[in-house]
Amino acid sequence: MVAPGALLRAYEMNAEAGGSGGVVAAGRSAAGSPTAGGFVPSALGTRAHWDAVYDRELQTFREYGDTGEIWFGEESMKRLIRWMQKHKIPLDASVLDIGTGNGVFLVELAKFGFSNITGIDYSASAIQLSGSILEKEGLSNINLKVEDFLNLSSKLSGFHVCIDKGTFDAISLNPDNAVEKRKQYVRSLSRVLEAKGFFLITSCNWTKEELLDEFSEGFELFEELPTPKFSFGGRSGNSVAALVFQKS
Repeated sequence: MVAPGALLRAYEMNAEAGGSGGVVAAGRSAAGSPTAGGFVPSALGTRAHWDAVYDRELQTFREYGDTGEIWFGEESMKRLIRWMQKHKIPLDASVLDIGTGNGVFLVELAKFGFSNITGIDYSASAIQLSGSILEKEGLSNINLKVEDFLNLSSKLSGFHVCIDKGTFDAISLNPDNAVEKRKQYVRSLSRVLEAKGFFLITSCNWTKEELLDEFSEGFELFEELPTPKFSFGGRSGNSVAALVFQKS
């Protein structure tokens, strides 16, 4: 499998190219392996960047009703919900969306009947935007919290399913000790996810093998989800990696 982050650079699917950051794609440094801190540090890994992004998106929503980007596209949401339906995840199972952004995935979960949903984000503007979109959709029973997943202040725990579409990618780009932040992410995940609970992650910066290494402590691969393939420079690979882990 070709490293998605390296190849996606060619597609300019990067917020620094003028978008709002719907997909966080990053190049590797000459140091090589991301497990050795090989991602090039970027503002995409900072709270200041995402506060600015969601400040703009909140203003756009207020003026034009535009909800903003869907991270990894609509198919990424359908892929995860299909998996939940296939494995008969109860509609009242507690579900946590880590780094919910504009909350569009929360809306989709609610439309499919899931009723015990929580979205967290460290950007207050993102949570404000999510709340406005949920209100527009007539959804009042979804929990929203301003929370830094690396430094949880509330007693979040006992979730049956945790979902990440791009948040771990962003953390990997933090200029301030990203390696330790990734380790803290895994510790936080272990804290909030119940035993035998499921963790669904979609990433454009990490390969399946790398994610297996990152989440090797306390988690086991349950299933790899099919994702789009493409060719570039004579090589082919998946544009994103989508894995389901189970807490051991």
